[in-house]
Amino acid sequence: MTAPELVVLLDEDGTPVGSAPKAEVHSTETPLHLAFSCYVLDARGRTLITRRALSKQTWPGVWTNACCGHPAPGEAVEVAIARRMREELGLEVTGIRPVLPDFRYRAVAADGIVENEICPVFVGQVAGDPAPAPDEVEEWAWLEVDELVTAIGAAPMVFSPWSVEQVAQMREQGVLPRAG
Repeated sequence: MTAPELVVLLDEDGTPVGSAPKAEVHSTETPLHLAFSCYVLDARGRTLITRRALSKQTWPGVWTNACCGHPAPGEAVEVAIARRMREELGLEVTGIRPVLPDFRYRAVAADGIVENEICPVFVGQVAGDPAPAPDEVEEWAWLEVDELVTAIGAAPMVFSPWSVEQVAQMREQGVLPRAG
């Protein structure tokens, strides 16, 4: 029997205060915990977006960034990103760098499930197409960054709330490449 996946619980200042099983954390009263989001670019500068599996507990079926997850207690975030990119998408990510190190959000889904995370955002590079795990990813697509910005602007409800906020902040800060 494998041990349950744990997430790092945080106080309001972002200091770790313990851990809890991931399967039990996300509810209508989700405690603040540590997560990450990673956006990846290919050699052409396109970004990978994924549609969350319909079986996901939070935001099933919505489009989002390449990979999200939770570092295990004591695990460096960059190590967790590389691990989850392999597990979820079958991709090796290189050049991982923080772009929104202080990103934090709280969002409530239509079913009442809450996300409440300090969620630093990273960008990395990958070569090749993903081979996603079906329990994680329903679909995937490569988009020019301008196409992603346009899609989010036209239909933000089909994207995860965190990716809507993150893409806007990264674009404001000049982190995401512009066409031309």
